Amino acid sequence: MDPSDGFGSPRHEATADPAWASFCSWLECVCVVTFDLELGQAIELIYPQDVKLTEKEKTSICYLSFPDSYSGCLGDTKFTFRLRQSVGRRSSREDVYNRDAPVTLQKETAHFFGYVYFRQVKDVSVKRGYFQKSLVLVSKLPYTHLFHSLLQIIAPEYFEKLEPCLETVCNEIDQWPAPTPGQMLTLPVLGVILQVRIPSKTDKPAGSPVRQTLKESLVPAPMLLQTIHELDMFKCFQSVLFHLQMMWELMLLGEPLVVMAPSPTVCSETILALVSSISPLKFCCDFRPYFTIHDSEFREYTTRTQAPPNVVLGVTNPFFIKTFQNWPHVVRLGDIRMAGDLPKQVKVKKLSKLKTLDTKPGIYTSYKSFLHKDKIFVKRLLKGIQRKRPSEVQSAILRRHLLELTQSFIIPLERYMASLMPLQRSVTPWKTPPQIRPFNQDEFLSTLDHAGPQLTSLLRGDWMGLYRKFFRSPNFDGWYRQRHKEMTQKLESLHLEVICDADLLGWTKDKSEVEIVDLILKLKEKLIKAGQQQLQVKDGVLDKLNTFINSMISSLPQDQQALLNTPQ
Repeated sequence: MDPSDGFGSPRHEATADPAWASFCSWLECVCVVTFDLELGQAIELIYPQDVKLTEKEKTSICYLSFPDSYSGCLGDTKFTFRLRQSVGRRSSREDVYNRDAPVTLQKETAHFFGYVYFRQVKDVSVKRGYFQKSLVLVSKLPYTHLFHSLLQIIAPEYFEKLEPCLETVCNEIDQWPAPTPGQMLTLPVLGVILQVRIPSKTDKPAGSPVRQTLKESLVPAPMLLQTIHELDMFKCFQSVLFHLQMMWELMLLGEPLVVMAPSPTVCSETILALVSSISPLKFCCDFRPYFTIHDSEFREYTTRTQAPPNVVLGVTNPFFIKTFQNWPHVVRLGDIRMAGDLPKQVKVKKLSKLKTLDTKPGIYTSYKSFLHKDKIFVKRLLKGIQRKRPSEVQSAILRRHLLELTQSFIIPLERYMASLMPLQRSVTPWKTPPQIRPFNQDEFLSTLDHAGPQLTSLLRGDWMGLYRKFFRSPNFDGWYRQRHKEMTQKLESLHLEVICDADLLGWTKDKSEVEIVDLILKLKEKLIKAGQQQLQVKDGVLDKLNTFINSMISSLPQDQQALLNTPQ
């Protein structure tokens, strides 16, 4: 079996075939990975058939789509992986989506997510005695809950009916509306109607769950997904509740961390929950929910010749214990065991104890938290367990707590960043927009006494030390670059608006032809830039400037008109 059968030309944009444009706004492709006695893991099918993955991407998908042999997964196993793209496939379509989506739900530009439904069952008709196959949805979107809900519908059907079923599913997805932030969408697949709301960056954090009056004409009744991306966070963290504060700090600071778990499901969900624990702040380091020794970045991430990279990895193979002995933070999770009514809590242990293959569950680190532990909150969660509070309620409480903690940390930074923005009255039509003042760390830290996290959080501890370390992390760099970009675009928008309000025709009356041509070229450049960056300006501004440019060009000699009307 050739893994590349049926592949077409490379796809460097969202789609090579306009017929698949809608499909490609959700998924890059759907793969079926099987175990071949001669080839090992191999791609058996791929849709759309004109998608071309590089050899490196195909190999990564093959290895990451099967649980490690140590996991011993029988039956159905669902998990998530993330791999680096070999080739950039960016398109302008993503810019529109990313402009309106929360930063934590933006499309990936350098990685793919793989959402896996793996089935392993005894089968005497197969030489190895087992049927082993994975159905994988490959996407740039971090819609974990939506895509696993989709797999829950289509995978059992596929394993029963095989290829025709997959073709039907892909054609149905190609009829879906594109994911549009802020919109409630109806997504039919195999007789099931999914209803989802795509979050927008203008949403209030941790708003109330989606509630929609369902249309009576929809038959069968729609399946309403309360979220497209959130996991059962309480289930993911139930054995580390005593150390949530420390885990949150490690994520905030982008520290190198490995989670070792009994199965790809547990390790991938734990990694995704950790990454989302600092929301609405975007986690700007690399993270791999499920990582194997066959990963193309294995050598890069496990070299001992330099300090571990700022990466968070989820693994199941005990071999990794020796590999990651020099890493500063290793979380070893076992099967959930109960101590009375409560899940048994792992303990913090010295890194020197991390030596043998039978290492016990625990958090192996020498890290000392900057903030004091919130014992009242932990007691609240433990009491919820004793009272049999539903897991989804516990998760909502946990998510709200982490959100408030992150906001308490971020609000002072946002407030200081806003103070660096030039005053609106300093933006004038005849000068380039003023510069944003540089971020001065010491100046920011001096504001904490009167405008620090203590205004919104009861937690005590060394907040200043936490900020100092945060300034050295990729998460600060990513946050600062994003905010600086947004502020620069705001200045550009304001500049366009004041130019539009100025008396441009009056200005040109006593100007030479050279000066008028120079103004036209500068305005044209600004309009092109506004289109490329999707700048948000007042209604009518861009049309008014276009009209002015055209009227100015028509007042010039014919040779100049021909030159200026030539498309750039």
